[in-house]
Amino acid sequence: MSKPPRLTLPPAARASRLTTPRGAFAVHEAGEPVHGTALLVPGFTGSKEDFIALLEPLAAAGFRVVAVDGRGQYESPGPREESAYELHELALDLLAQAAALADAGPLHLVGHSLGGLISRAAVLRDASPFASLTLMSSGPAAIAEEQQARTKLLVAALEAMREDMAAVWEAMRAHDPADAVPDAPELAAFLRGRWLATVPEQLISTGRILVSEPDRVEELAAVGLPKLVLSGVVDYAWPVPLMDEMAVRLGASRVVVEDAEHSPNAENPQVTAASLATFWRSSTA
Repeated sequence: MSKPPRLTLPPAARASRLTTPRGAFAVHEAGEPVHGTALLVPGFTGSKEDFIALLEPLAAAGFRVVAVDGRGQYESPGPREESAYELHELALDLLAQAAALADAGPLHLVGHSLGGLISRAAVLRDASPFASLTLMSSGPAAIAEEQQARTKLLVAALEAMREDMAAVWEAMRAHDPADAVPDAPELAAFLRGRWLATVPEQLISTGRILVSEPDRVEELAAVGLPKLVLSGVVDYAWPVPLMDEMAVRLGASRVVVEDAEHSPNAENPQVTAASLATFWRSSTA
């Protein structure tokens, strides 16, 4: 999971709700759309806070930035029905969010990890709202086999214990590496609170997406939209060489962020923000 490097919003940012015909979504936003707007979609077990370190530098670069909690994810409400979180439903949510931002200049879509699969599904359904697509630490199909096994175990635990999310959280933490650096108390409290606030059916359904998504790269390559594949130097969910290959197949720009792994948005936000701003400017030049 992504761990935000800090939890306090920068002075230029604010927490609000993005109202759409498919519901209201919790967002963090910053900046004015001098050069356009960016919609940032988080990954599995994540939230809008994963992008908190990108808000200030992207706003300073002249973009309105909107990081969103999807339905059932942390501070956005969602039903207790697994079918509500199937990929096509989440794609429709994203398109509704895009429509709500339609008056804010060119709209650049960024999906991190699972958020990349959701963003891809939205673009394949309707690319017209978007000026570009960035797949951040997100690959061509299902996650790597080792991670599939871990995710299947988690989904099974959630299916059996969905009414006791605290117990599932404690079981997850019991499997942390013995030499892992402990999280600061404030971050640990946030991560646990985010987990408890997320609808279990959202995690069950999106976990299934991660282990079953087919390769749709050829479909996406046929969509005439500027594309960027951005990742860290190593990645546990999709191997970096696989993302290199995907970028070639897509005819996409490629950025590898130094000193970052699966979450360059949190692990090296300044370089990530600069890379995104450069790509967005070039895609609308």
